Amino acid sequence: MSKKEKLQDQPTPEETKAPETELTETNEPVPEEQEAPQAPEINWEEKYNAEHDTYLRLAAEFDNFRKRTTKEKDQSYGNGKADAIVKLLPIYDNLERALNQPTEDAAYKKGVEMTMTELVKIFTGLGVEIFGAPGEPFDPAIHNAVMHIEDESLGENVIAQVFQKGFRLGDKVVRFAMVQAAN
Repeated sequence: MSKKEKLQDQPTPEETKAPETELTETNEPVPEEQEAPQAPEINWEEKYNAEHDTYLRLAAEFDNFRKRTTKEKDQSYGNGKADAIVKLLPIYDNLERALNQPTEDAAYKKGVEMTMTELVKIFTGLGVEIFGAPGEPFDPAIHNAVMHIEDESLGENVIAQVFQKGFRLGDKVVRFAMVQAAN
């Protein structure tokens, strides 16, 4: 190795010099400031869009919850009303049977008629529709055919006789009409 090469491999006096440190009042060396690591660049637009999306999803979830609870509340009221009507149906049936029985006592017959009129008025006030009369067209969605008769004087799929009237509350059938269908 030549002298020139040896000189190149040796450190220069500036490189061998110790780093300068400042002394504080306590004579402790203060380390040189190191460069702070660069914080990753934050994409504020993406962060805003993510937070906005989260907010919209939460708002939609709450709106769905509100609608669902309102619907459940309305259904529970309707179901309670339907249950109360079902409990009153035997009274209606008994009054109807009493009206169809022949009697000599006019006061008794008038009392039963008045009671039946009041019960029908209450049902109407609650939104109950009474259906199932002879001559109406037979509809299997609301009528229960327990008997069938062939009668040329009646049309096809017509109710010939009603054994029990049907009751509907809005779109909900509370009790199907029990009928005899013709043809």
